[in-house]
Amino acid sequence: MSAPSSCLSCTQNAEDTNRPRENWIASDDHWRVGHAVGTAVAGWLVLVPRRHVVTIADLTDEEAAALGTWQIRLSRALHTVTGCAKTYVAQFAEVAGFEHVHFHVVPRAHGLPHQFQGPRIFGLLGNPDQPCVTPAEVARISAALHAYLHHPLSPAPMAGPSHDQVVRAAPK
Repeated sequence: MSAPSSCLSCTQNAEDTNRPRENWIASDDHWRVGHAVGTAVAGWLVLVPRRHVVTIADLTDEEAAALGTWQIRLSRALHTVTGCAKTYVAQFAEVAGFEHVHFHVVPRAHGLPHQFQGPRIFGLLGNPDQPCVTPAEVARISAALHAYLHHPLSPAPMAGPSHDQVVRAAPK
């Protein structure tokens, strides 16, 4: 399937080598991982296939096998780097321009207010009433995740505000 010119994920894939380093985490032949923008959750990751695909059923066997490995690796990295209680993984691909399959891998902090737990975590993405993670924090957490994913036997804990402190800034 060829990518439509309106597919923002394909546009980002094509620009992958020119993307700002602060949003880029890791990639392989089938997938790329970046930090979400416009989120109140430090460590909110987006896992995107490199080729245009709009349904999970259309993933190749190789893409599907790598998907499972990526989801586990990212979850482990988020647990280590952010100290989160658990990770959420979601895939909808319904918003105009983002029909391209992509997975949200989201660290759920200890003590996250109930109104943001489960699928309600999406209330912390693209919500103008919630303070977004700063570009500096995105760069810092992305670098820590990148380091973990490339050296999983010797991860360095993050310094500075914890993931919990960033998410707890959200009103209860």
